[in-house]
Amino acid sequence: MQHEILNRHPLLDENGHLIEAGYARSLILDYDRRAIKANGLRIKEWDYYLIYNKDYAVALTVDDNSYMALDSISLIDFNKAWEHTNSPMKFMTLGKRNFPATSQKGDVLGEGKGYKIEFRNTKTQRILNFEMDHFLDDKPIKGEIVLDKKEDDSMVIVTPYKESKVHFYYNQKINCMPASGKVYFGDQTIVFNKDDSFGTLDWGRGVWTYKNTWYWGSASGIVNGKRFGFNIGYGFGDTSAASENMLFYEGKAHKLSQVTFNIPQKDGRDDFLSPWTFTSDDGRFEMDFKPIIDRAANTDFIILGSNQHQVFGRFSGKAILDDGVVIKIKDFLGFAEKVSNKW
Repeated sequence: MQHEILNRHPLLDENGHLIEAGYARSLILDYDRRAIKANGLRIKEWDYYLIYNKDYAVALTVDDNSYMALDSISLIDFNKAWEHTNSPMKFMTLGKRNFPATSQKGDVLGEGKGYKIEFRNTKTQRILNFEMDHFLDDKPIKGEIVLDKKEDDSMVIVTPYKESKVHFYYNQKINCMPASGKVYFGDQTIVFNKDDSFGTLDWGRGVWTYKNTWYWGSASGIVNGKRFGFNIGYGFGDTSAASENMLFYEGKAHKLSQVTFNIPQKDGRDDFLSPWTFTSDDGRFEMDFKPIIDRAANTDFIILGSNQHQVFGRFSGKAILDDGVVIKIKDFLGFAEKVSNKW
């Protein structure tokens, strides 16, 4: 079953329970942090941007997990299969970062000693500014990237948890935003142009269970002269009302059912850098995936921990739109990830 949410109303009722679960094509439900009835330390809010072209990627995160916050800058070189991530943390932020209640307006700021990450919203653009004095080996990084806002559909999912009615996940993914700007790393200048560079936003608000694993994949680019992308994923929460699997073609969403990540195994463990496949229950998303680089991070503080594998690579296969049109892609750059958290 794929239940589409069509009418605007508050996300939560007076008891802090989700009013309606399912998917939408825009951020149609109104989020209000003050309506949450769960323990305030469990509230999680974040904005994550990924910008890339065929050669480079930049990933930027600002989040507030109440008991801790993380600000992150990643730089990836696909030609060298190289990446570096620097993620300063803060503790007991407790919502003081004042994240906006919507992705459409309001600004986000993460800053600390020697760094600053800022996401600004205008009527027509998302402006991403960032700088860090000691990104790697005392080399600084800084940049400004501008994403064009389009009147596009997006993937919005409203997910409850069976464990507790006051736990929920409200998430939007926006694909295929034309990107332009420059990044300066040491003596290197990286240029993003609108004709071949795209941005993705992962906007999340919610109260999660302590231990969970998710799978997420995304890609944006040009196919046959048209903007094309997809969002796929699953793994936690009660997704019986809807999945988050969706294709985007020239700004219009095409809803998929269930997609499975087939990660190869070696000696009983995930072998992230061997070729993957993706299959779907409706036959509308069938892909091979050749990894380039695994942006991996594993932290374990006993009570808190995160094991992340964001694998960038190239998708080849077919995706079928709602009207039956088959989109064939070959070596289409994107990523797929598996993340396990205790937080």
